[in-house]
Amino acid sequence: MGKVRPKVVKKIARELLEAYPDAFTADFEANKQFIKEHVDIRAKKLRNRVAGYIVRLVKRRMREAEGE
Repeated sequence: MGKVRPKVVKKIARELLEAYPDAFTADFEANKQFIKEHVDIRAKKLRNRVAGYIVRLVKRRMREAEGE
């Protein structure tokens, strides 16, 4: 079973991926830095969770693109 993430984390991550589709990669540290500079999320824990979930979504997109 996977991790359970709050809806707010998933919502923010999806909105960021739609707004900046080419800015995110599968690198957690790079995503975290981008979020820190461009988005006003003051809570460190929330920022890290969003960055981690974005990594998961990017990896999923990469796998789907390889399968096509």
